[in-house]
Amino acid sequence: MRHRKSVKSLGRTSSHRKSMLSNMATSLILHKRIRTTLAKARVLRSFIEPLITRSKEDTTHNRRIAFGYLRDKHAVTELFREVSLKVADRPGGYTRILKTENRLGDNAQMCIIELVDYNELYVTDTPQKKTAAKRTRRGRGKGVAADADTAPTPTVATQEEAPEAVVEDVTTEPEVVADTPAEVEEETPEAQVEVEAEAETEEAQPEAAIEDVATETEPEETPAGDEETKTPEATADSEDGEDDKDASNEEEEKKAE
Repeated sequence: MRHRKSVKSLGRTSSHRKSMLSNMATSLILHKRIRTTLAKARVLRSFIEPLITRSKEDTTHNRRIAFGYLRDKHAVTELFREVSLKVADRPGGYTRILKTENRLGDNAQMCIIELVDYNELYVTDTPQKKTAAKRTRRGRGKGVAADADTAPTPTVATQEEAPEAVVEDVTTEPEVVADTPAEVEEETPEAQVEVEAEAETEEAQPEAAIEDVATETEPEETPAGDEETKTPEATADSEDGEDDKDASNEEEEKKAE
């Protein structure tokens, strides 16, 4: 009968079982997650968690005890340098078992065993909720009175702070005024240049008009010059005509007599 026998042999001899657990623990420390059967994972949990607890105190004695179980110096170094710092604030429960589908063939229950602090999907830093203290009716009255006493203080602070803000605004205004003349001065030369250009265009227009008038008047002056040259002949003709008229008038008077 198997009464009071707490050791799970897993169908293996003692030496085989110890070697298997040592290899599984080494793989779990180095890779942080392994896949195995559910029965082996439960035995591995009880095998490796006492070693992780010992790694929190880094001494030569604890390192030698861990090496006696793991039989791998790289695993011992990883355990005392990396894993111990990661689980320093955790008081036990360093591993997690996640059940998966049964294995094909013998239909054995399979699972994944991993170190809790190395799974970022399950690590959640939840903020601690502040528990408000319960108040009785008397306590509420005191609280209201205390609030009433403290209420005027912020208003005074705001009133005192307001003049400072006004002073700051006043100091900033001259800066804006000082900036505006500079801008005007910078813009005035350009405006003067534009005014001068307009004046030049206006002066150019009358000159063009004068030239047009001169061209129109020139043809009229040329005939005038011709008339002046022809005036002696015209005057002579006019005098001859007057003499003929006088002669004809005299002849008519003679005939009338």
